[in-house]
Amino acid sequence: MSPRRTETGGRVDRLRTIRFSFDGASYTGHAGDTLASALLANGVTLFGRSFKYHRPRGVLTAGVEEPNALVTVLRGEVREPNIPATMVEIYDGLTAVSQNRFPSLAWDVSAVNQLGGKLLSAGFYYKTFMGPVIGPLKGTRFWMFCEHFIRRAAGLGRAGTAADTSRYERMNAFCDVLVVGSGPAGLMAAKAAADQGARVILTELEPRFGGSANWSGETIDGMPAADWAARAAGQLEGNDNVRLLPRTTVWGYYDGNTLAALERVTDHKESPARGEPRHRYWAIRARTVVLATGSFERPLVFPGNDRPGVMLAHAAERYANEYGVLPGERIALFTNNDSAYRSALALKQAGAAIVAIIDVRAELSDEMRRLATEAEAEILSGHAVIATEGGKALNGLKVQRFDMPSGALTGDARSIHADCLLISGGWSPTIHLASQAGARAEWDASRQAFLPPKPTQRWVGAGAFTGSFSTAEAIAEGRAAGLAAAGGPGTPAALPDVEAAPGEPDPAPVFEIKAKGKSFVDFQHDVTAEDVRLAHREGFVSVEHLKRYTTLGMATDQGKSSNVPGLAIMAEALGKPIPEVGTTRFRPPYTAVSIGSLAAERFGDVKPERLTPMHDWHIANGARMYSAGLWYRPMIYGLAGETVEQAYVREAKATRDSAGIVDVSTLGKIAVQGPDAAELLDRVYTNMFSTLAVGKARYGLMLREDGLAFDDGTTWRLGEQDFLMTTTTANAGKVMQHLEYFLDVIWPELKVTVTSVTDEWAGAAIGGPKARAILAACVTGSAVDNATLPFMGIVYGQISGVPVMICRLSFSGEMAFEVYSGAGYGTHVWEALIAAGKPFGLVTYGLEALGTMRIEKGHVTGAEIDGRTTARDLHLDWMLSKKKPFIGSAMMDREGLIAPDRLQLVGLVSLDNRPLNGGAHIVEELDEANPHNSIGHITACCYSPALGKHIALALVKGGKARHGTRAFVSDPLRNRFGPIEIVSNHFYDPDGSRMHG
Repeated sequence: MSPRRTETGGRVDRLRTIRFSFDGASYTGHAGDTLASALLANGVTLFGRSFKYHRPRGVLTAGVEEPNALVTVLRGEVREPNIPATMVEIYDGLTAVSQNRFPSLAWDVSAVNQLGGKLLSAGFYYKTFMGPVIGPLKGTRFWMFCEHFIRRAAGLGRAGTAADTSRYERMNAFCDVLVVGSGPAGLMAAKAAADQGARVILTELEPRFGGSANWSGETIDGMPAADWAARAAGQLEGNDNVRLLPRTTVWGYYDGNTLAALERVTDHKESPARGEPRHRYWAIRARTVVLATGSFERPLVFPGNDRPGVMLAHAAERYANEYGVLPGERIALFTNNDSAYRSALALKQAGAAIVAIIDVRAELSDEMRRLATEAEAEILSGHAVIATEGGKALNGLKVQRFDMPSGALTGDARSIHADCLLISGGWSPTIHLASQAGARAEWDASRQAFLPPKPTQRWVGAGAFTGSFSTAEAIAEGRAAGLAAAGGPGTPAALPDVEAAPGEPDPAPVFEIKAKGKSFVDFQHDVTAEDVRLAHREGFVSVEHLKRYTTLGMATDQGKSSNVPGLAIMAEALGKPIPEVGTTRFRPPYTAVSIGSLAAERFGDVKPERLTPMHDWHIANGARMYSAGLWYRPMIYGLAGETVEQAYVREAKATRDSAGIVDVSTLGKIAVQGPDAAELLDRVYTNMFSTLAVGKARYGLMLREDGLAFDDGTTWRLGEQDFLMTTTTANAGKVMQHLEYFLDVIWPELKVTVTSVTDEWAGAAIGGPKARAILAACVTGSAVDNATLPFMGIVYGQISGVPVMICRLSFSGEMAFEVYSGAGYGTHVWEALIAAGKPFGLVTYGLEALGTMRIEKGHVTGAEIDGRTTARDLHLDWMLSKKKPFIGSAMMDREGLIAPDRLQLVGLVSLDNRPLNGGAHIVEELDEANPHNSIGHITACCYSPALGKHIALALVKGGKARHGTRAFVSDPLRNRFGPIEIVSNHFYDPDGSRMHG
């Protein structure tokens, strides 16, 4: 028998022994245990260390709100940090470790932080590291010195580096009624709605349906509440119109009654079954939602309230009744409300000795005195706990007489020997989802809690969620909510009888006992009551500012139990009632959500891979491939022993000296056809296309409606009503959506069809001084001389018997041609072009060389068209037509978009002959110790074989006016600083003579 396991009771399977380890030590538990209950059963009281002070911490709660007992679960090399031990179901072979300690949980060297005192109070980062002058460490230099050590100390659990091998799934579900929470209220709501014929989904974040019925010890319909709940869940499971989702947390409430949920499918299993996902992400769209999410018990704030062995009263009751585990042998309770008396009696009946019940209220009801007598507990009414004693475990506490109206402590302190202190500071309804749905919570003075707002979407509430804390009220409200959600008549009906301990739900308005010592409000982030008052003294009076200055409620538990006490302390400091101070708004997610579940099927083995028609040829001929969006494209065609830089320099140089060929099949291609095709193009492009002659192409620029640059590309006029639009590879889908939106919604009168034909065409771009000669050697059916195929001209011919369409255009600054054929003939035409080019020294080149040549020429791509730049910023204002309106023309001349100090496209030349880095900042004055005053940043960079220098494109304030001036690159993350010259973005062939020759 484990040290704290009761001889009988609980709902664990005592016939099944499960072996697991924690911090390298082996333990046993039973099927149905959580890691927290199993460790408590084994006598473990120390679970973790706090974030800032590294104080020893034990388990505080029994559920998802746990702030202290966070662990890392190990599955092979995969680490899953920051999981509450209260939510980890044990299984054979479970391996868990504690966090935020070194070298061990028992002996943590960072516990020395507890000696820091006020130095580590709220805002210590700003006060300590941003201002003092210590020798040469002036201002932020001291922060730069300390930052390395602070970053190493920050955080709780340590994230893993091994790849997650688990599968994840995504599901969409539709229902008439979604019931969130399966306590008595939720079960009754689901049954009432299902009986009306509604399609019902019932979710429960715990493994077992029933909520508080599983541990309340009450009797419903003449049977233990847990058995009643199991029977009700079993009846629902037999209904075809009901879906039950255990281990499922509804974590987000969005517009249109769309809710997000996470189902933990295999976290409780030693190994998943074949094809079974770890997590399943549910997007649930419900006609009506029933929120039966219950409530959280709040702690009281007093010195030493964080010591291991201090626990919420309901949590201890749950450990005893549901898991058959006692949190201590000699237990004291400290409360401001009646619910703790029920907990005292339950623990007495489970075998614990209840040494005292300390109640801040001077007057108690006869029912509470009777319960205390049954628990054989001494009643200390009108008293408060002022301190706890012990090191890594509680061994005693001190109490003193307390005057509730004034908050004053009087008389001598009295010591009480106890190894467990249970606290109860009232209850806070779990209103997170209702708050997310779009309204502000409402304060209830009698409940001393925030109650849910009036609905702004289709939801109804029931049970403790609404502030109705008795099981009888929850059952009645649950049935009414289910009927209302399903649209059924609210006819009277016999409800189950409930036998429960007496008690009133309203707590005394006492949140803090002011005495000497640290009194914690937020246990995980070590926010004390004095921190809250300090924030007030320093002017942070808004609850939002209080939250950010002190980090109250910003830990992994998101302030589920600490928010209300913190707000109450701030309200007292302000001299205002709590509702005037208000509360922060709850945001999704309600609990942590795995990134894998959000990606689900969109990640890994079902991610689409788009391959060009020449893909196999590239692989067979030594191309090193990488992904560009969904496409796989050649990066380089490396020779033996070549680095990436050596390869692209060779390819780019050879292209400029003779000729090169690149696969451009990935460019977006959209057929724009119909009587109004030219009119559509005039509206979406900034320049004119209706005047474009058949058989010619034109470069075009698109703006967004807000006047910012969207995409560029060439469009070919193949006939009077037939255009072929090309877009950048990355923006092909977005441009297609753009066109379809305007045709469907804004201009439905236009007679135009747009069709994506990207996959219908294979494309090869061949450029360089000898490109025309290579085409002349293999094209039949058309001449390719300058008269027949001028710049931006189009001809049709054949290559090796395959019909092709050729347009003379260039992005490299060389004379170049794009050759398109049917996708099925792509490799055949590609190989024919390469064969024709061999005598001329033709090379294949990849994206690295392509990028190098476009940077040398100063062409823009997605790095410069980044959603923040205008046509003028990119020196493309010559393309802004003054003869017609177009998308974005009404907004492009806004004051902010024509300001003279906007970032503009420039070229940079490295003056120290060292490589430049994308994202690095440009500064006028170099200060390596304190980088500041950026005037721009690098968007693309390379070594230029044409210039023999390291160059870059950049966006710089007032860029054109700075041509010929010098500045500095400042890149502290990569420790790259050095001089540069700002020049025109047109490094190579600025007059276009090579391209037009």
